[in-house]
Amino acid sequence: MAERVLIVDDDTRLSAMLADYLSGNGYTVDTAATATAGLADLNRRAPDVVILDVMLPDLDGFETCRRMRAVSDVPILMLTAKGEETDRIVGLELGADDYLPKPFNPRELLARLKAILRRRNGSAAVSRTFRFGRLEIDPGSRSVRIDGRECALTSYQFDLLVALAENAGRTLSREQLMDMVKGEELEAFDRSIDVHVSRIRAAIESDPKHPRRIITVRGAGYVFARFQDDER
Repeated sequence: MAERVLIVDDDTRLSAMLADYLSGNGYTVDTAATATAGLADLNRRAPDVVILDVMLPDLDGFETCRRMRAVSDVPILMLTAKGEETDRIVGLELGADDYLPKPFNPRELLARLKAILRRRNGSAAVSRTFRFGRLEIDPGSRSVRIDGRECALTSYQFDLLVALAENAGRTLSREQLMDMVKGEELEAFDRSIDVHVSRIRAAIESDPKHPRRIITVRGAGYVFARFQDDER
């Protein structure tokens, strides 16, 4: 069955161009010109991935992203003319999985969609459950729990956490983490990893300001603690 893409953008010419391009590459594509219509389609059509514009006429894309994330873990790629780093960070903090500024090359958009969907589908096939003290990471169900309590993460943040857990005790640079999670070399910005790590810490650390699970190695990157919660 073809994977379903929902495009939420008030630029109808751009949406039509993208719909044709993605349909020609095997996707089923729905379009919505407003945030209200996009939120309705999220529930009605259950897309596999959402392409979300920031400049919408009825509600800005950041708030739309927040509302989508409140009801669904569907991957969200934000596509917008706002390319400033602060705008990207806001989008990622609200739960977006990736960010691509306009103007863009449709081939790059397609590559990013494939990477997002490959991460989502690939992780589902992994059955090994990671346990670090009170922390449990289950790639099969894509869930994270502490003492049985569910921790909310976006699709990207979950994959980043799995990449760290698979290499527990090993320092990983930001570039290595981006390559592991995206699965291929794509342009990104260094602080995107920092933003996602910050959000993961908020979800799994007892004190995010003094993390014990994901440790910053100054000038090198991050290391996921092999032993946690005083286990040895």
